[in-house]
Amino acid sequence: MTTPKTFVPELLSPAGSLKNMRYAFAYGADAVYAGQPRYSLRVRNNEFNHENLQIGINEAHALGKKFYVVCNIQPHNSKLKTFIRDLKPVIDMGPDALIMSDPGLIMMVREEFPHMPIHLSVQANAVNWATVKFWASQGVERVIVSRELSLEEIEEIREKCPNTEIEVFVHGALCMAYSGRCLLSGYINKRDPNQGTCTNACRWEYKVEAAKEDEAGQIVEQFDPNAAQAIEVQNERPDTTIGAGKPIDDVVLLSESHRPDEKMAAFEDEHGTYIMNSKDLRAVQHVERLTQMGVHSLKIEGRTKSFYYCARTAQVYRKAIDDAVAGKP
Repeated sequence: MTTPKTFVPELLSPAGSLKNMRYAFAYGADAVYAGQPRYSLRVRNNEFNHENLQIGINEAHALGKKFYVVCNIQPHNSKLKTFIRDLKPVIDMGPDALIMSDPGLIMMVREEFPHMPIHLSVQANAVNWATVKFWASQGVERVIVSRELSLEEIEEIREKCPNTEIEVFVHGALCMAYSGRCLLSGYINKRDPNQGTCTNACRWEYKVEAAKEDEAGQIVEQFDPNAAQAIEVQNERPDTTIGAGKPIDDVVLLSESHRPDEKMAAFEDEHGTYIMNSKDLRAVQHVERLTQMGVHSLKIEGRTKSFYYCARTAQVYRKAIDDAVAGKP
């Protein structure tokens, strides 16, 4: 006979639109997160202007659900001038929390709206319990820990920080960099990921060619019959003293399908090639363990995905949570 567990983690789904929000709620989400285009990292495919934001918050509360507003950009000075002014009407709508990453913006919100709950965004790269304790001391109610953590690391954070809510991503896309601290989109087409304009350049179609270092230490195509000109690489080779393992096993050249003449060198060692995107995240098989740890919220990535994605992922993880709570295998 199984013994039901009393702790039930929150299922948090993405909402890029009111339609997506409604499907997520209908299929089992306890809460959704959405953001204004100017101050969150989803500028594209985001219909949440002030009117829709108010509708979404009202509908969520009418269902007994929660609605979190994302303000997780890394702002330049120009956006600081308008941030508090633009945020005030959003605060008046009554969201359940703000999801934020920038220390300066968090400070400003704590000063202007001291009673507004703040959740630390995954963009802040909280990878250890000391960081979680620091942000808790700054008045942050919940910390969304980095997607790069192992289950053992999450468990240790939970044990060391029992009075701080912990949120964990369980499904969706993984960034090739530490939770969004990526320069690839900005390098290729001048779209800064930390300003909400990431074009997911890591997911484009690339041609991979074998390459080699010539006697001068430059990167050239290995099998070019016409002895192609050497391609200059800003960093000629990585620092091989960092970490363990072999220094360099292979060198390849990458060219994006629409930019065939713009070649980028990538150094591949025993740990992989780091310019490509990671495998996507699917942790449904770990929901039971995360529930046992006492993780407060299980989060699904995907504010730019379809309503079908929002419905299906909510349905799958709702069942996984309910089974874990009921003690079912």
